[in-house]
Parts: sequence; C-alpha cells; structure tokens
Amino acid sequence: MNEKVRLGYACVNMTLTSRPNKLGGRVTTSRTARKATWYPTRDLYLLGERTLLNANDLLHYLKWNNEHKIKLFRLGSELFPWHDHYELCEIPQFNEISTKLIECGEYARKHNMRITTHPGPFNVLGSPKLDVVERTIISLERHSEVFDLMGFEPSYENKINIHVGGSYGGDFKGTAKRWIAGWEQLSDNCRSRLVLENDDKPSMWSTKMLYNYFHKEIGIPITFDYHHHTFHPDELTEQEALELAGSTWPNNVRQCCHYSESRAKEKQDDKIRAQAHSDYIRNEINTYGHNLDIVIEAKAKELALFEYRNIYQYNNKRVLI
Repeated sequence: MNEKVRLGYACVNMTLTSRPNKLGGRVTTSRTARKATWYPTRDLYLLGERTLLNANDLLHYLKWNNEHKIKLFRLGSELFPWHDHYELCEIPQFNEISTKLIECGEYARKHNMRITTHPGPFNVLGSPKLDVVERTIISLERHSEVFDLMGFEPSYENKINIHVGGSYGGDFKGTAKRWIAGWEQLSDNCRSRLVLENDDKPSMWSTKMLYNYFHKEIGIPITFDYHHHTFHPDELTEQEALELAGSTWPNNVRQCCHYSESRAKEKQDDKIRAQAHSDYIRNEINTYGHNLDIVIEAKAKELALFEYRNIYQYNNKRVLI
C-alpha cells in the first residue's frame, strides 16, 4: 500500500441503498427477516434467499467502492440473518452463497481492498453471565466464518472489532480475567482476527487500560477511536493514545482507527448526547504522520467521506483515497 491514509465507511452505502428502481433499485447487504417468519418452522430456505441476495450485493458494493477509490469497507453483521441460530452450512443455498463470497474475497484481494467488521455491543466476552458469553462466542465465530468463506487468511487485516462491554461495578481486573477466559475459548482463526476498541465513557475502557489489561496479557491489537478518546483520555494526549494503540498492531498489518465527531456540536444542540456521531465530519483528521486505515463512522457514510475529500484536497504529502 502506497497511500499514507486510506478512508473507508461502515456497512451501509447511502447512494446504493436509496437507488431508485429506474436505476436498478436498492442495493444492500442487510436483508433480514422477522424471527416470527422463519424461527417456528426453522425456514432456513427463507434466510438463505436473503443471504444470497446480500452476498450478491456485497460484490456490487465492492465494485462500486473500487470505482470510487474506496479501499476500506466495514461489512455489517446481517449478511447471514440470525446467524447465531444455526450453522452456516445448514442454509440450503450454502454452496451458492459460498461461491459468491469467494468471488467477493477474490475481488477484494485483486484490488487491494480491506474488509473489516464490528459486531454489536451484545458481544460481551467478559460478562459474568455464562449464557451471554456462550452467545458471544457463537456470534464471533460466525463473523470469522464469513471471512473464511471469503478466502481470507486469519489476520488482523480483516479485523473483528468489539468492545470489552462493561466494567461491572468498576471491577476491571475481574472483568479482564473473565474476558480473556472467554477469548481463550475462541477458535484460532477467530482469535487471529479479534481486536478491541476504546470506549467513550470515563467509567469504561480507555486505550491505556486496554493496553495494560489486555494487550500486555494476550497481545491483542487495539483500534483507536478518536471520538471516544475525547471522553476518556486517561491522561494521554490524542497522539499518545493513537501511537500506543499503533504499537499493538503487527508490522505487516496497517493500524486501523475509527473517526467521527460530535452530533451535538454539529447541530449546535446541547440536548443531543455528546457521544452521538455527527452526520459529516468537518475537521481535518490528524494522523501525526502515521500510515493509517480510518473508518469514518459519520451517519452520512460514504457521503461524509466524499465531502471530506472535497474539503481537504489531495496533495503530494498526503493522499486521501
């Protein structure tokens, strides 16, 4: 990779999702089904239909991204709807889906595109409730299996990004111990992709805490979130926290970060929660001279990325792609 900074967006392409029928219609990787429509009878054929459409549209997304010079994309968790309720291979259309996903992976590799994912906040390996940990393990394994089906070797290049999920009354040591015990139950492939992200509350996990409680113990990389850091700097400057997180990534995998800004500031409305993400981003991202992959988490998705490009023009020193 020759680009100093690569920008990406998360999960939903606003342009394609809202595309009118006369131009081909909606494109999405998030088709799902209400549980009541399939679960009582285990109608996996219905879920398979949705999954195959999602996989077809994932290839459409990747081609669109490549045409617009976007080489970083976060895949949503809905590719296989309700994936924690069955084995992926149980889907009747599994062979067709597998063929399409390997095509997606081959396209991404051919065009030097990085695909990541970010399972939701209910994935809590450090929970004191065993059933929560068990469901989390299943969910994380399913995300890892999707990358396997795309032909990606286990690597933090295709990171599965989660949060610790709480401190349970400030018991950071006990929570970390439980979390690591849960992590040890994951497959080698899943562990080789799993990374942790800093939180946006002073009562939760800062970059420094993730480094001390987790990276030092098991070598797990840390995704630095610029916006979250402003709420829990833990005595580190932005540059110090970015570089501490950067030190946790293997030399052969580019550090991946998240960037967003406060919606309350964007809308100038103090009734909006300060941690809420803005629609667009207005400030230039300070990389402090480092080569970074940055997922823009603004609500306007790829539109926010395009506007950022228009504001901060390309030059010989930094190439924003």
